[in-house]
Amino acid sequence: MGKLTGKTALVTGASKGIGAGIAKALGAAGANVVVNYSSDKAGADRVVGEITGQGAKAVAVGGSVARSADIDNLFAEAKKAFGHVDILVNNAGVYAFSPIDAVEESEIDRMFDVNVKGLLLASKAAVAQFPAEGGNIINIGSVVSETTLPMSSIYTGTKGAVDGITRVLAKELGPKNIRVNAVNPGLTATEGNAAFRGPESPFEKAEVAKTPLGRLGYPDDIADVVTFIASDDARWVTGALLQAAGGLR
Repeated sequence: MGKLTGKTALVTGASKGIGAGIAKALGAAGANVVVNYSSDKAGADRVVGEITGQGAKAVAVGGSVARSADIDNLFAEAKKAFGHVDILVNNAGVYAFSPIDAVEESEIDRMFDVNVKGLLLASKAAVAQFPAEGGNIINIGSVVSETTLPMSSIYTGTKGAVDGITRVLAKELGPKNIRVNAVNPGLTATEGNAAFRGPESPFEKAEVAKTPLGRLGYPDDIADVVTFIASDDARWVTGALLQAAGGLR
């Protein structure tokens, strides 16, 4: 029996990177897992295969959290597969970096639509489907809300919003026994950021130099924290912003 046996978790943006790591870790802990993807069906299917290979149940469901109709379908498919959702991990996110004089309206809309609007609408749908005994929302934020990197004004704005929303919903939903927390990674080795990291990358060297534990993060580092928060071991934790960033501030 795993810590999450009998629970169903829905992870958005789970076809690769941190989301895939989270989905696999939750499956290893015994949860049924709904693996959401926006465009990478093959990646989502691989994640499902790894989870089912461990003996857990999983399904892949496509859809962009930036579209309310896709969110409705995502939760309808989760209900069809497993009856209801107990755990929502709002992992889907997009990012780009640019100086303020190069900021485009389309980039503001793109990042806020996925990182903020999508998180809010997915949370709304999850609350409607959680069982009467309660549920668990885990938002994947970012340490940028504290480190405030230059040229990250839009992205940092979205992740600052995630921090605030997490604390609001923890207070709002606590009476329903729904816990809401955020896990905020630092620079993590994923497919999505391969272009600006590596042993010769000045950005990676600078971030590692500022990190007390002296290395990049990896998806498993984040996934293990999420699994703890999803479990009853964290039953007294809500409204927390957990920095999973090796001490980077």
